[in-house]
Amino acid sequence: MNQLTQELLSCVNFNRIIKIMRIFCSILVAMLFFQNSQAQTRKVVADKIIGVVGDKIILQSDIKNSILDAQRQGQQVPENAECFVMEQALAQKALVLQAEKDSLVVSEEEIDGMLDNQVRQFIAMYGSKEALEQIAGRTVYQIKEDFRQNFRERRLAELMRNKIVSNIKITPTEVKEYFDKIPTDSLMFYESELEIGEIVMYPKASRDLELYAIEELNDYKQQVESGKAKFETLASLYTDDPGSKNTGGMYQINRTERQMDPTFISNAFRLREGQISPVFKTKFGYHIIQMVNRAGDDATVRHILRIPAITDTEVNTSVEKLDSVRSDLLANKYDFGAAVSKFSESEESKFTGGMKQCGQGSYCTIDQLDKDLVVALKGLNPGDISKPLVYTDERGKKGVRLIFLKTRTEPHRENLKDDYNKVADRALEIKKMETVDKWFKSKIPTFHLVIDPQFSSCNQLGIWMNSITKNQ
Repeated sequence: MNQLTQELLSCVNFNRIIKIMRIFCSILVAMLFFQNSQAQTRKVVADKIIGVVGDKIILQSDIKNSILDAQRQGQQVPENAECFVMEQALAQKALVLQAEKDSLVVSEEEIDGMLDNQVRQFIAMYGSKEALEQIAGRTVYQIKEDFRQNFRERRLAELMRNKIVSNIKITPTEVKEYFDKIPTDSLMFYESELEIGEIVMYPKASRDLELYAIEELNDYKQQVESGKAKFETLASLYTDDPGSKNTGGMYQINRTERQMDPTFISNAFRLREGQISPVFKTKFGYHIIQMVNRAGDDATVRHILRIPAITDTEVNTSVEKLDSVRSDLLANKYDFGAAVSKFSESEESKFTGGMKQCGQGSYCTIDQLDKDLVVALKGLNPGDISKPLVYTDERGKKGVRLIFLKTRTEPHRENLKDDYNKVADRALEIKKMETVDKWFKSKIPTFHLVIDPQFSSCNQLGIWMNSITKNQ
């Protein structure tokens, strides 16, 4: 198996190295989604088994549908796309076989989360749940069940690859050797990049203003139940949720969805069609929900969100608290990560040590930052911590934050002094690829293999074809 194969095999977690990997990751996702749904909407004139690895089979339709659907979505595919996708399929089956032998396990909860995320992406792609179901010829529930095994195999293959490379490390000497082999005119050019940390506090509304928001929602509920107003009209006028304001507060939800607020889901699925919930609270504010219609674990709802107003008094309280935190940081009473863990109220920061994430890591360019943050960075030098700054986040929620400028680079050609970690990451991934390549070379001869003669001219399948020839 050649090096390109290994790079593509790692596309789920290691796609920073070669740009083309992103393209073919999309092809594979398209294959997972459409290989069964297309079978529901068109008859296949002829299908056959074109590959076998152990007890795992690969169908002709799997390969063709993945390529056709990728093309329909505007993806660029090479002339030898069938060879490439076939190699991917063979490699995945081999990894899954070994994962099963090694007793690697993927939980149903993890698969459910992966399926939820994928369905959300397709809903975003096609505009609505109804459009998705029309194209697939299946309900969302059926789509998830159709592709459950595919997602399980994909995850098992990923776990097996991770196990193969789990002990691979890189030394500074190896990093330098890798860097020295890169032609000077091929070195990457970087725009100015920054590493930025935040400690965020969200001012709490006064109890009086919370009670006022609750009274408003109870009034809206009464208006709808008495027939004085339509729920969607009130949502369009008064909801504080920008994501549903233009649709009359409407959302398509699923009981098993992991990304939705659990309190919201719980309150929604207690309702009968047409019923309106009592006022309840989530981390976003106060809500009422109307159940529009429901089919099993799928439902269409409308909701109105009211976020209690934050006054200057509450904002100033948070400013004072963060000013005290800043003083302690400057006095070295604790480091920034410890302060994030102790004081930050941003959910994302708990998993990143407070460092903003942009793309594949913590290095951000100016155009990836919000305008308020760009303004706040003026005058800060690496190592500086800003005074408390009031801002509004992407959900429209008012907050106060300290900004820590960890590093700032100038536009430059890649070098080991400024970019050691990036170079080391690439060198480590190549070493991992070589390790996976060696694993395949040793394992492929141990698998029972069948590959249709139509792929005999595929250079990518050389090691697979040679193994079959030797075993004949």
